Amino acid sequence: MNKKFEKLLIHFITENKENMYRLAFSYVKNTENALDIVQDTIHKALTSSETLKSDGSIKSWLYRILVNTSIDFLRKHKRIQFVDDKTLELHSPTGEDAYPDMDLEKALEELPHAFRTVIVLRYFEDLKIDEIAEVMNENVNTVKTRLYQGLRKLRIKMSDEILEEVK
Repeated sequence: MNKKFEKLLIHFITENKENMYRLAFSYVKNTENALDIVQDTIHKALTSSETLKSDGSIKSWLYRILVNTSIDFLRKHKRIQFVDDKTLELHSPTGEDAYPDMDLEKALEELPHAFRTVIVLRYFEDLKIDEIAEVMNENVNTVKTRLYQGLRKLRIKMSDEILEEVK
């Protein structure tokens, strides 16, 4: 790896470590596992840097590695999600409602990975459609379709949950 690229990569990772952690956590819902995924992502990025086509695509390249590492982790662990103490506190009935978007989080978790990834990258990580396409290694139109279908499914799930609460 050339030194210029190594410095750029390290700078990008340093500047975006919280975003990387948040994205990994959105998949595994556990602090330690999210940190492990970020660490694995950084290791993979450093060892496969020759696959990067240009310095300008570091963000989408690194996010693609992170998303794939997160999905691989879930597959390997058969979707078992360990819950850390912090998350457990948020869900405990004795505590205050510290997380107002619990229904949104639950509905997002129920979406297939492809839809969830597009929505999380677009609205929580603020990536543009073309950047998401690069991260997911998909066509821009495919990403747009998944985004709109995912939002529709999310809207339906949220509406159904509200109707259930009213009954």
